Amino acid sequence: MTASGRTFTVLAAPLLAILFAASANAQATRTWVSGVGDDANPCSRTAPCKTFAGAISKTSAAGEIDVLDPGGFGAVTITKSISIINDGVGEAGVLVSGTNGIVVAAGPTDVVTLRGLFIDGIGPGAGSLAGVQFSSGGTLNVERCRIFEFQGASGAGINFQPSGASYLTVLDTEIFDNGTAGTTLGGILIQPQSGGSATVLLDRVSVLNNQNFGIRIDGTVSGAGASTVTIRNSVASANGGLGIQALSVSPAISVMVDTTTVANNTTFGVRAQGSAATVRLTNSTVTGNGTGLGASASGTLASYSNNNVSGNSTDGAPTTTITAK
Repeated sequence: MTASGRTFTVLAAPLLAILFAASANAQATRTWVSGVGDDANPCSRTAPCKTFAGAISKTSAAGEIDVLDPGGFGAVTITKSISIINDGVGEAGVLVSGTNGIVVAAGPTDVVTLRGLFIDGIGPGAGSLAGVQFSSGGTLNVERCRIFEFQGASGAGINFQPSGASYLTVLDTEIFDNGTAGTTLGGILIQPQSGGSATVLLDRVSVLNNQNFGIRIDGTVSGAGASTVTIRNSVASANGGLGIQALSVSPAISVMVDTTTVANNTTFGVRAQGSAATVRLTNSTVTGNGTGLGASASGTLASYSNNNVSGNSTDGAPTTTITAK
């Protein structure tokens, strides 16, 4: 072999090793998980991973993790744009004890989508925290999910606590049996942190049999920004406290409740508390609650004339009535 040939061989060997390592560590735009997968696999369709945590490290930013078949896929922390999708292959479970189910701590423009997941906190004694805990990110979409039995001391279905300007959309989702009596959490908590604000749409969402509240929009954190929330075509029922609550003296909270049933909640059906809290109610039914409508501490509860507020222990009254057009 000539000297030049030996030189080529010496240089090529490490180059090939580098290329092989880069290929082995490459992230795919789409990966798969299976109930019979293995996290040692590359998460391809023919060699799927076992858990969401195993797949996310092999999925590129703005990529997608798809569920191939039923299974329990474990808790996961999300720090980038990602979609985790189950489009009807059977139960895609996230079963946890003593912790959060899914944590979103992503960048300010990142978009996270969760679709078709069963997120289970196991119930009494497990001490589970939130089904979905959001601290940062641009947008969180939760679609066709069931989130239930997160009953630790800070147990909740969804804790949306953004530190920046963030969006939450929840569609076709059931959130039930979360929270613990004597604590402060329950179904869906929308609570911007210092520097954060929330724009929220809840559509065809059921919050059922949660402790303390079904949906709470809370502006009490120092330095928090405004919250604008639309709740439509939804149900808040049989919660162990309030059905829907807006709470703030600053910043402004604006909540529109449209074509929604608020029924059989222990204390209040719909309540606005604090001078910066405004709730508008249209085309909705409020019945079977301790008190149907309530406003306190200069809160504003505006009711259009097309609502049915009756059959509560005390129906209560809005602070103002708007004539429906």
